[in-house]
Amino acid sequence: MAHCVVSEAEALLDKEFPVLDKGFVRLVDYLGSDSRIVQAARVSYGEGTKSFRQDKGLIAYLMRNDHTSPFEQVNFTFHIKMPIFVARQWIRHRTARVNEISGRYSVMADEAYIPAMEHINLQSEDNKQG
Repeated sequence: MAHCVVSEAEALLDKEFPVLDKGFVRLVDYLGSDSRIVQAARVSYGEGTKSFRQDKGLIAYLMRNDHTSPFEQVNFTFHIKMPIFVARQWIRHRTARVNEISGRYSVMADEAYIPAMEHINLQSEDNKQG
């Protein structure tokens, strides 16, 4: 299967989407498409996928039934700038490979995320989770 070009992803490449006060998300690269997911599923499920004539139906079936491994065939590379507290929570619950700026080898920007007053809340008295 040759490398595919996805017009929707191409339109997003290198565009920064602002997040919070100083952060952003930018799609740097991608590999794969719906056809890659379908190919992986058909290899995995063999003759069992013949009941799904169209790729869209097979993808919907995979999602509905939590068959997630074919979706792992598609990769995205993002450049993301986020506050440390967001990174620690996000990366803790990730399925990804991560590189970050090293404070040992780089001059770090003197900045911090300071939430707007309307986003500051007190801890709930009845929900101890947050």
